[in-house]
Amino acid sequence: MLDPEKRGIMRNITDTQQPDPEHFWQALERRDPSFDGQFFFGVITTGVYCRPSCACRRPLRKNVRFFQYAAEAERAGFRPCLRCRPLAAIGQDPDTDRIRQASEFIRAHAQEPLTLAEMAQQASLSRFHFQRTFKAVMGVTPRQFAEACRLDVLKTELRQQRSVTDAIFEAGFGSLSRVYEKVDTRLGMTPVEYRSGGKHVPISYVAVSSALGRMMIGATDRGLCFVQFAETDEELLAQLRLEYPQALLQPMVEPYPDQFAAWMHALEQHVRGQQPRLELPLDLRATAFQMQVWQYLQSIPYGSVQSYAEVAQALRQPTAARAVARACATNRVALVIPCHRVIRGTGEMAGYRWGVERKRVLLDQERAVSRNAGR
Repeated sequence: MLDPEKRGIMRNITDTQQPDPEHFWQALERRDPSFDGQFFFGVITTGVYCRPSCACRRPLRKNVRFFQYAAEAERAGFRPCLRCRPLAAIGQDPDTDRIRQASEFIRAHAQEPLTLAEMAQQASLSRFHFQRTFKAVMGVTPRQFAEACRLDVLKTELRQQRSVTDAIFEAGFGSLSRVYEKVDTRLGMTPVEYRSGGKHVPISYVAVSSALGRMMIGATDRGLCFVQFAETDEELLAQLRLEYPQALLQPMVEPYPDQFAAWMHALEQHVRGQQPRLELPLDLRATAFQMQVWQYLQSIPYGSVQSYAEVAQALRQPTAARAVARACATNRVALVIPCHRVIRGTGEMAGYRWGVERKRVLLDQERAVSRNAGR
């Protein structure tokens, strides 16, 4: 049953057949997914129109035009947003179904060397249109999705205690060098290390003071694999050992290597609100879905929040809100993957593995920095 505010909006639509700009602007500001399909908004500076829950950067009010129907927006010269796919909200986006069909084909043929043309053919789209549409719908490129599916096959083969070489070729990788040069960045370790539970993988770590308490940073030679908070160094080290029980943990001593020092500095500046954007290399083990969620979280603008349901909808998996929450809970690198920007649909802070109070401090600081930057 609609609440009074939404009943009022619907009454306005029914009675006047004209959108109510003020009410719609409020829904847009909240990125309220319950209004998807009820109205659309166009942005004159970009020439695209979106659904209310679109995760794109919020436009200026003076640049927004509201429409009750998608056809009205298109008659006014706007084209549908490739990110939020507004027509999908009213069941009129054939490309979404085509991409999902193509993704199932890719998953079923993960062990085969598919070309972009072969994948696009499954969606009956040109290669260029397929590439752009696939990224908009799935959140990753076709090549990244195919590699993630093939990696899932490799993990299954490795867990069956087969020969590592046999597992690599059984998963569809054409050479050993390709796996060790490319895929280990997605496994978080090489295939041999993965099968042995990360045994003997060198991880350097250091604990430092921050505005959010003690922070431990752990990294391999490929990137950050651990950024977490706790009250004491002992707690942090215990958590690192729990996450990587078979790894070779090495405390970092000064002077730190230049690269490691740069990562530390960036994180410390970010905690202080002095470096809003973090672009640091990561070395993480992840499923295809976790990777999709984490990459999407990194696209949420600094100072903004979304609900678990909104993230699930943005990933075109509207029933996966709980799975999104689990992906957030398994995040090992606080800040770099900003899971603190995801809250409950009610507006509550919800859980945060490093404490709700830290989450509140982070969000308050981000909002303050964003407001000051906009003045």
